[in-house]
Amino acid sequence: MASAQVENSMNAVRSLPAPIRFVGRQPIVDENGRLFGYELLSRDEPTGAPLLDPEAATRGVFDYWSMLPNNRNEGFAFVNCTRASLIDGTVTLLPRSHTILEILENIEPDAEVMEACGALRRQGYRFALDDFSPIPSRAPLIELADFIKIDFLASDAKARREIYAMAGGAPVQCLAEKVETQEVQAIAASEGCSLFQGYFFSRPVTMASRALPQSHFVYLRLFAALQRRPADLREIERLLMSDASLTYRVLRLANSAVHGRGCEVTTVRGALLMVGDDAVRRMISVAAVGALAGKSLTPLLSMALVRARFCEQFALRIGAASDEFYLLGLLSLLDVLLDTPIERILEALPIGTDMKSALTGKSSHKPCPLELVRGLENCDWTQCEAAVRAAGLSEESVAGLYLEAVRWAANSL
Repeated sequence: MASAQVENSMNAVRSLPAPIRFVGRQPIVDENGRLFGYELLSRDEPTGAPLLDPEAATRGVFDYWSMLPNNRNEGFAFVNCTRASLIDGTVTLLPRSHTILEILENIEPDAEVMEACGALRRQGYRFALDDFSPIPSRAPLIELADFIKIDFLASDAKARREIYAMAGGAPVQCLAEKVETQEVQAIAASEGCSLFQGYFFSRPVTMASRALPQSHFVYLRLFAALQRRPADLREIERLLMSDASLTYRVLRLANSAVHGRGCEVTTVRGALLMVGDDAVRRMISVAAVGALAGKSLTPLLSMALVRARFCEQFALRIGAASDEFYLLGLLSLLDVLLDTPIERILEALPIGTDMKSALTGKSSHKPCPLELVRGLENCDWTQCEAAVRAAGLSEESVAGLYLEAVRWAANSL
């Protein structure tokens, strides 16, 4: 059995397709907003365009996962598995220490599946039951599961009560999917769910009447100052030194950049002069968003950095201003970070009309990387296709840009 599994895995490696065209990552967080992991979703999910057969799509996601940085700060990777990938051992290509194998809702727990999953579990793999329904024939899968995923858009309270009853005293965690508002998150938590997926793709519902805190205006003034060319280092230094947290973060980032050169940066002015104009923009913007995010919002900070890097590299491909696009991606989550409507934030942030339109979701005839990266996050493949066509790029190149942005963000935190 073991030798056959190894041979099957090697055959799977040899038959891996080219990098999958679109892969999205959706954060999974605990009740305190701390990152637990990501689900990797491909374009070839049942809701997407069927460009590849399911087995090829699964192997493509496996290939994508293997190229991601081995950063434990990223948490666990939840990866959808087909019946064949479980039985033939393809899933053993994935690191057992931080991979969760998702058993899809269309996989029946017959003897062959149960035997294969039992062997994988003895090897150290953990399982999640995707879109679980209270169907009696699926009850045997609970014995294998560490997580049960419950779709809060597709299930009503009665169906969820049946799921909880079926799980009984099994040592499983319930993960609420499609949690798009704080009210739904509260309901899921009250029902016993301890993990949540979907919240970070919508705005907090409580922010409609919340004013922008005065303490955050320094960050907005910094973002505006970073757009000016050439940068006014004296103004930037003054703004930085008005906030102790920002001062600390910038010095820490600057010293990280010169690590191993035998020198130490001890002043803000020294940090600004040492790293150069473009690096100043990037260093300060990362520090400012990090200060806004705080420790409990690390998933949002990671997402903001992915967006910023993706937008920057996208701009370079189409001959646009990369520093402006970098800032566009970075600012795109300010409404969630500040718990304030983006329109209210933009009133205090003097930026260009095009950038304001992109941040508020207004359509434009110009290629917009923000629309594309949002589509990848939400696995909205129709939106992705439209954005790719508008930019004149290939889907493969976009997949490469997104993967590089994920790696860069992981190394920046």
